[in-house]
Amino acid sequence: MSISQRQTASGRPLRVAPAWVGAPTATEADTHHHLPVRDAVWIWSVRRYARLALWALPAAAVCYGWLTLDVQGVPGPLAVGLLAGWLAMISLIALAGLLAGSRTRRCALAGLLTTLAGATLLLPVAALPEDAVVASAPMIAGHVDSLLTVAAAVCGAGMLLLGWAVFRSKLVNPADGVLLMLAALAMGAGTSVDQPVPTVGALLALAAGMGLAWTGGRLVPRS
Repeated sequence: MSISQRQTASGRPLRVAPAWVGAPTATEADTHHHLPVRDAVWIWSVRRYARLALWALPAAAVCYGWLTLDVQGVPGPLAVGLLAGWLAMISLIALAGLLAGSRTRRCALAGLLTTLAGATLLLPVAALPEDAVVASAPMIAGHVDSLLTVAAAVCGAGMLLLGWAVFRSKLVNPADGVLLMLAALAMGAGTSVDQPVPTVGALLALAAGMGLAWTGGRLVPRS
């Protein structure tokens, strides 16, 4: 099986599999309207999803930055926060999928699972009133803020692991990994510190997301 040499964003050579591994050939596409389910078609679909879904990270950063500014109006902070969390989960799953073939795939998987655990804990605490949280969980009133801080710290730890995986992967620009780790530190401490730290974290996440989406789209073949 032949391979070709390409350059990654960090300047290192990237070994790329031939085109038939990542996509169906032109003859197959012309003769079969419904391609069989096999590894080549599946890998090609995952590549395309990961490349496109990475753009959800800068969109999530914009929504989170808007939320940190406490702007009142339609659609409201709850809707913006839910949209930011949804976009962030989509982009982080895509990032972990993009790093699945790198040497830091275990770190990326650990970061993804940690972030999902923190988001699962953060969502009901942030969205529900304090009385509803206390009534539905065995906890003492007045500790909801502490639980919110713990949930944000868990999310930040997961993003920190993902940033480290990006930095060590040698697949994309390591500077994007550094920006993502700095954003994780700022956003993880966002519930316990005052402005402008949360907004700075959103800006760092925006810069990291734009870099990852751009370089990821260049590295992953389109066909």
